[in-house]
Amino acid sequence: MKLGLQIPSYSWPGGAEAIAPTLGRIAGQADDIGFDSIWVMDHFFQIRGVGAVEEPMLEGWTTLGFLAAHTSKARLGLMVGGVHYRLPGLWVKAATTLDVLSGGRAWLGIGAAWNEDESRSLGFPFPPLGERFEMLEETLRIAHEMWQGERGSEAAFDGRQFHATRLMNSPQSISRPRVPIMIGGGGEKKTLRLVAQYADATNVFGGPVQIHHKFEVIREHCAAIGRDPDEIERSTLQSVNLAKESPSRIVDWFGELSDAGAQHVIVNVASIEDPATLETIGREILPQIHAL
Repeated sequence: MKLGLQIPSYSWPGGAEAIAPTLGRIAGQADDIGFDSIWVMDHFFQIRGVGAVEEPMLEGWTTLGFLAAHTSKARLGLMVGGVHYRLPGLWVKAATTLDVLSGGRAWLGIGAAWNEDESRSLGFPFPPLGERFEMLEETLRIAHEMWQGERGSEAAFDGRQFHATRLMNSPQSISRPRVPIMIGGGGEKKTLRLVAQYADATNVFGGPVQIHHKFEVIREHCAAIGRDPDEIERSTLQSVNLAKESPSRIVDWFGELSDAGAQHVIVNVASIEDPATLETIGREILPQIHAL
């Protein structure tokens, strides 16, 4: 099993001036101890459940470029990008740029988005959900076109939401056949259908019973279109708090997730700014997870 690290908060001691050195140290330490991936959120304001809306939040793609310079092994991605924040060509160019500059370590994490407040607050259009799903599918189609061959496609694209005349991509991604695409969300009729049709990975929430069910739904969607479901990496986002749970209990829990079908557990970790936290994970948790 793979283990990834999600960094959802930048509310660390020292204010704005301390964010860069703290984030660089966390990413470098996570990379050194063997985390397989590092992820940041794609939000403009802090989200409910993590902190107050006024707490610090960094723009996602810029942050990933910073992380690329402070790591050498872990793959990097957004968990996950809000489709309406950028046009399709920019999604692909940004992911390609990260992939090239990181030596082939990018993910394209994307979803239909939900945070209306931050969109309205900063003047971003927030289309109805049905339109955002149309935007998502068309973005995925464009991504597949732009990541084919040596320089993408000379073809035009004429969709309901987007129109493009030449889907060229130069330089092309180092990751082949493309930068791997992760679609976040567990909606069974639309989101997981898009996973089956376009994605290289899925990310769902919940415990073993819930995630196993979602993975089975993906298998059903794959069967309907004739795709091998084992081509899609199965991941889940979880939380770790070493002050409340022992390393052995965390390993047992991740083992249950593995038994349910998860291949990649991505965790946000309480007190991540304390170097001892990652030291404990690297010593007492990560080797056991890799052995699952």
